[in-house]
Amino acid sequence: MESKLIFEREGLKTYALVYEKGDEFMSDLQRFAEQHALAASHFTAIGAFSNAVVGFFDRKKMDYLKIPIKEQVEVLSLTGNITLSEEGYKVHAHAVLGKPDASALGGHVLEAHVWPTLEVIVEESPNHLRRQTDPETGLPLLELRNE
Repeated sequence: MESKLIFEREGLKTYALVYEKGDEFMSDLQRFAEQHALAASHFTAIGAFSNAVVGFFDRKKMDYLKIPIKEQVEVLSLTGNITLSEEGYKVHAHAVLGKPDASALGGHVLEAHVWPTLEVIVEESPNHLRRQTDPETGLPLLELRNE
């Protein structure tokens, strides 16, 4: 993955990230967030995956159902945010993925391998956001508080 800072003013930064064939989206974005101390970012992306695993949160089990996608798909929409949690930087992403027959799949992105490319725009705010673990679900939920 290559990256470039394309805008910066008054603490607001915009990065362009270009993934290459075989790159793993989530782990590479996590590493980028750690390297650049991104703690209040959102991102959008388009491109394609050779395979992916998306999740759907099952309220009864209080865990994600893992849904493997074992085929080439277009990334029709990929959005999310990067925040801080008790464990460190947290990437939270959702995607809508298009199949060759024009049907779509989607969910919480757990893993995804790029092919041939993925273009991501990341915008970082000067104010940081934090996640706090919700005791009922065990999920790290976004916490808005005045500091």
